[in-house]
Amino acid sequence: MGLREVAIHAWGWLRYKPVYADDCGMPNRRAFPEAASMWVPEEDQKRLAAYKVLAAYDNNQAAELAEISGDPAARERREFGDPSMFVDTTMAHVLGREQTITVPGADHDGDTPTGEEEMAARVQELLRDWAESEQFSMRLQQCERKAVCLGDGVYRVAWDPARTRPTLRVHDPGFYFPVIGEDDDGGEYPTRVHFAWELPANPKRGLKTRIRRITYELDWIRPATGSGVDETGRAVRAPLPPPEPDTGEGAAEADTPPPPLTPGDLYNPATGAIARQYAWNTEPSYVTCYLTDATWLLEDIKGPVDVDSLPMAKAVFATRSDGEVLDHLDLLIDFVPVVHLPNTVPPAEEHWGQSTLGKILQVFDELAGSDTDSSRASATTGAPILGISGKALNAQQRYDVVPGTSFVLGEGGSITTVDTSSNLAELRSHVHDLQDRAANNARLPAVALGTIDPSQVPSGYALQISLGPLDALVASMRLARDHKYALLLKMVQRLYLAGQHPDWAGVTPQPARLTFGPYTPTDKQAVLEQVALGVKGGIISLETGVKMLIEAGFPIDDAQEEIDRIQSRQFAAARDLADALGNPDEVASFLGRQAPEQPDPPAVQLPPPGNQDPTQTQPDGGQQGPQRSGGNT
Repeated sequence: MGLREVAIHAWGWLRYKPVYADDCGMPNRRAFPEAASMWVPEEDQKRLAAYKVLAAYDNNQAAELAEISGDPAARERREFGDPSMFVDTTMAHVLGREQTITVPGADHDGDTPTGEEEMAARVQELLRDWAESEQFSMRLQQCERKAVCLGDGVYRVAWDPARTRPTLRVHDPGFYFPVIGEDDDGGEYPTRVHFAWELPANPKRGLKTRIRRITYELDWIRPATGSGVDETGRAVRAPLPPPEPDTGEGAAEADTPPPPLTPGDLYNPATGAIARQYAWNTEPSYVTCYLTDATWLLEDIKGPVDVDSLPMAKAVFATRSDGEVLDHLDLLIDFVPVVHLPNTVPPAEEHWGQSTLGKILQVFDELAGSDTDSSRASATTGAPILGISGKALNAQQRYDVVPGTSFVLGEGGSITTVDTSSNLAELRSHVHDLQDRAANNARLPAVALGTIDPSQVPSGYALQISLGPLDALVASMRLARDHKYALLLKMVQRLYLAGQHPDWAGVTPQPARLTFGPYTPTDKQAVLEQVALGVKGGIISLETGVKMLIEAGFPIDDAQEEIDRIQSRQFAAARDLADALGNPDEVASFLGRQAPEQPDPPAVQLPPPGNQDPTQTQPDGGQQGPQRSGGNT
């Protein structure tokens, strides 16, 4: 007799739903046909099915999905958008009011910036210009919403020769298939990544069902290749002819000719390895990233294969706009330009994050059931059930009750009303209890959801205490994102250097970060008073005060520019500075102005000899003063 296995895995919280897993623990093939495709690895089927369930809750289609499992009454459940509201609220608090790209040292406090501070300021300005051109704020929200709802988001960065800048694209995590071996650490980023999906058939265009796969892979640097065709006419990459040997006088005879190299590569004949010096490394590297973009006909896939082992002999490779065939194309970078964004800090040696909805889906099921019951109860409350009795009435007759209806009752007749308003009140109270349970388990207090009356908050301190669970939630989720966005901005800088953009000439990559703004309600008046008193009393510096105002939500775009504006109007402080230093140049620099030119003092004009003033000093050192009559000299 076989025993039932209890499998605990990253998506085990969905096993309570009959539509998600069968008796063997695998996703239902009718509900998730895309997860059951023959090219999808078995370990990814549960993940793809979980994404579809979460997306159904987000789009108010969970009941439609549950109907497939054999529950005909599921379609009648009311879904009022509670999961979507939780996702949007969580995303808004994680991102904060604004997001800013910052480079340490860019906002210098001194008058004369150092070379490192100038470089940091230059990189910060260039990155912000890129973010504006690439609509980074919009891409950020697209990926973050997928991460919060599904548990994972994916960015892909690529150099666009036509736009001369790195382009940023957001991918659904259901298309993302990292190759993680049995001995690999899931916490480390893999060296081989696939993006794969099925393209449906289009009979009007004569297209059959196809599989498209985009692959990034780190591997040893190989000899240079060029675009060509094979014997069947298929576009492929072919090895370039070897370079002409040097036959000049004094040329050394080599046993084997060197392979064709990409300009700048170095070949070591002793080991056969090829090295490359990247602009962002101090030591040569022996690895590079290869890009492959291929398509297969689904009918050509035979045998036990998956997304990582599709037959390359049946592939049709894409061609880039500049004519390069995307068949192991050398991207001239030593990293995989893909960033996986988990919603939460993954467990040790794990790769995937967890959805914000993951632990509270059962509460949403209860909410849908209670909302449906409340809707039905409200119908009987608005149109009450009447019982009419009397001798003159036909017991088989039904009466329609509308406003203004009157009944003529016979002897002993009466009308009885069934009042269901108490049941409706209980159901509504139960709905509020379920909403509070979902908010508590998701660590989203009522003040964060906007469901509390501000007049009911006794004090700001009580409000701050109630936000404690939200603070812990946001801190944990931002921790999972901090390194990922720093890695993304590092990739953008390296792609600019690899593309040899003229604005980035001489630039040294800097450790840039994405800073999220405040998310809690702030008493701006209180913060403004604290800053004014602190700066006036000399307790805090002007720089710290401006940073406090920015964190409170004041519309200050650049901290250093705001400080310069404030100082340019502080004439009283400039007068004190002049008295303390006696240096007009220092005072002018403080006000952001140009010091006036000081005129040369006039030369001393001595009187000619013989017309000496009686008050001047005599040659013998004495002084002759005016004579006063009647007085002592």
